[in-house]
Amino acid sequence: MAAVTEEDLLLRSFMAEVSGVERDNEVARILSCFKLNPFEHLNLSFDSSVDDVKKQYRKLSLLVHPDKCKHPQAKEAFAALAKAQQLLLDLQEREYILSQVNAAKEELRLKRKKELKKDNASKLKAMVDEGKFEQQHEQSEEFKQQLKIRVREILTEQEWRRRKMQMRISEEEGRLKKEEEETKEMWKRKREHEEQWEETRDQRVSSWRDFMKTGKKGKKGEIRPPKLKTEDPNKSYVQRPVKRG
Repeated sequence: MAAVTEEDLLLRSFMAEVSGVERDNEVARILSCFKLNPFEHLNLSFDSSVDDVKKQYRKLSLLVHPDKCKHPQAKEAFAALAKAQQLLLDLQEREYILSQVNAAKEELRLKRKKELKKDNASKLKAMVDEGKFEQQHEQSEEFKQQLKIRVREILTEQEWRRRKMQMRISEEEGRLKKEEEETKEMWKRKREHEEQWEETRDQRVSSWRDFMKTGKKGKKGEIRPPKLKTEDPNKSYVQRPVKRG
């Protein structure tokens, strides 16, 4: 086996440094991506297939893997890639994102049609090419950049609406929970009152019996005059005349 020369060692060291720089740059790129667009994290176009997603994830995840990349935020970048792949492999999530992409495309197409009405040369070329002119435009870097920006705006608007709705739902759930707790507390107090009332039943019965015994009879030896009948309509009781002997 040929001996390793100093030049070989220098080359390996250089390549290791280049690899380290490449890994660090990729970590920085991933962390700077728009958080709501998984296509950006994986550095893929919007028309990428599921296989493209899987292949790109394997490639980039190896590049920024915390065990191989010395960047202090390699772990965060690795997690961001994993989440991006998960979203794009989920049928419902993928369809949602692509629906926003299609909405952005339609907006840009309508905007371009309005611009072409003012540009006779472009309009004539579009008629001659029978649609090829527009296809070429949508494959241009200018259109891709416009689409990328508009998709960011739409996803941001949708996320803001989702959070507002979630906030309203949380507030409503909190209100219902508070009402439920207040109702429970009211029934609890009612039960406690009924229990206390029942516990004092014997005492109340005894007090009533004492009242019945002493309330209707006067003191021993006391002569109470008979009641007199009154003509006063405001009196609800009846008085009788006193008999004189």
